[in-house]
Amino acid sequence: MPPQFLLDALQRCIADWQAGTLDAASFDEPVRAGRAGYAALVGVPVESVAMAGNVSGALGLVAAAIPDGSRVAVLAGEFTSTTFPFAAQAARGVTLTELTPDELVREAGNYDVVACSLVQSADGAVLDEEALRAAVTGTETLSVVDVTQAAGWRNLDLAWADVTVAAVYKWLLAPRGTAWMSLSERIAEQMTPHAANWYAGEDPWQSIYGLPLRLAADARRFDTSPAWFSVLGASLTLPWLASLDAAAVHAHTVGLADRLRSQIGLPQRDSAIVSLPIADAAERLQRAGIRASVRAGAVRVGFHLYNTDDDLDRLVDALGADRLGV
Repeated sequence: MPPQFLLDALQRCIADWQAGTLDAASFDEPVRAGRAGYAALVGVPVESVAMAGNVSGALGLVAAAIPDGSRVAVLAGEFTSTTFPFAAQAARGVTLTELTPDELVREAGNYDVVACSLVQSADGAVLDEEALRAAVTGTETLSVVDVTQAAGWRNLDLAWADVTVAAVYKWLLAPRGTAWMSLSERIAEQMTPHAANWYAGEDPWQSIYGLPLRLAADARRFDTSPAWFSVLGASLTLPWLASLDAAAVHAHTVGLADRLRSQIGLPQRDSAIVSLPIADAAERLQRAGIRASVRAGAVRVGFHLYNTDDDLDRLVDALGADRLGV
């Protein structure tokens, strides 16, 4: 859900658009701020961050750059925007092996590429970040980490990863249409900017017409042209989220999730996402006016900054004690 300050800014921007006074160049500063906000949230250098439209589009550039015959390790049941870009390289001899989380962190260094979400979309399972880091450190393994379900509530320090990527419309609270991706020097040097465009230029407003190719020297050479309203939102929410006390955000979101887990007899887990193993949970929540997603056959709920103890109480009441085993 968007914060009010974002809605206010979007309404002003839409009014300018409707009046014909919107200035395209005015989005350069939001792009800069959104890029810096992502870098701060993920713990990567700002010059390593590229702008894309979505996660799969960003990872498609990475997947196209890995060598023929590469062996890629992924998590079983992984969100397909993380895996499909690599699976689509099969004609070049690229192969994917699905592993359990324990197998992945243990065997990562034996593969050419490991591509995974830090937090799983389906059930909120959190990968052991430090174990993965240890497994790939000092190896030739390319590490690709999707943080779409982690950035915004979880404290991250992923400068060690070759690639990080996140869409802004999930926990980052901005409108859909923008994703950010960080790139290590070794993968950036291998990549071709297949979507090269005017905004990927060193000075975008001087690279609108004519040859020669003149792209930015840093990760901006992989930028797509900005989706105006989305990048405006990202420029506001990402720096704001990065300015918050990360430990307090984590304690609030995971604290609510752990309270729910304790209510329904699930083990505590360091995640703001809870998958409910209750057969009729979706119907009960719908009747109570509570929105939740159904993923991998179970109801999934997530707790963010806007959620309160009252929200949790409503959720538990809607599920009903007869379904909770209490």
